[in-house]
Amino acid sequence: MRRRLIRLAVSLVILAAVAAAGAIVSIARDIRRQSIVDEAQPADVILVLGAAEYRGRPSPVLEARLNHALFLYRKGLAPRILTTGGKGGDPMFTEGEVGRAYLSRHGIPSEAILVESEGESTVYSTAAAAEIMRRMSLQSCIVVSDGYHIYRVKKMLQSQGMSVYGSPRPAEPHGGWREEWRYVRQAIAYGLWRIGIPL
Repeated sequence: MRRRLIRLAVSLVILAAVAAAGAIVSIARDIRRQSIVDEAQPADVILVLGAAEYRGRPSPVLEARLNHALFLYRKGLAPRILTTGGKGGDPMFTEGEVGRAYLSRHGIPSEAILVESEGESTVYSTAAAAEIMRRMSLQSCIVVSDGYHIYRVKKMLQSQGMSVYGSPRPAEPHGGWREEWRYVRQAIAYGLWRIGIPL
């Protein structure tokens, strides 16, 4: 009897692991599809996800995201840009504030720039951005980030009742296992978020 119960428990664990792996693969496929789709259309705000900054200067990744937000803003797709991101280990600057300074230097009026500068992760930055949008009665946004990042952020904002359109920043295609791992990692992070474990 005891052996039978152990075998049953092992079988259930294996089945659960196979089901979880299958779900991750399926979500990773959806993330890959989303990563190359530009849905940019008129919205209340352009939301720029933070990335590394170096002593007050945006990293190449953050600069590319900000430049794409500038492009969308100048096309007239939204009247505001919301930058996000906390300190990320820098005691002097936040990603959100560095984004604001960069946009200001490129001619965006200060009243058109909103900043979320507390978030230390995608989950917390996205939740804080949604709160800013709610307070300002903003119902829709264009999410600007790297392609692999957009699916998860869209789902988080949609769960808050927002209309969300993804617009990945231009990037050179990389391919290979590193790119595939990005999709898998985002799928795992999405799955954990769905069960209440934020990353």
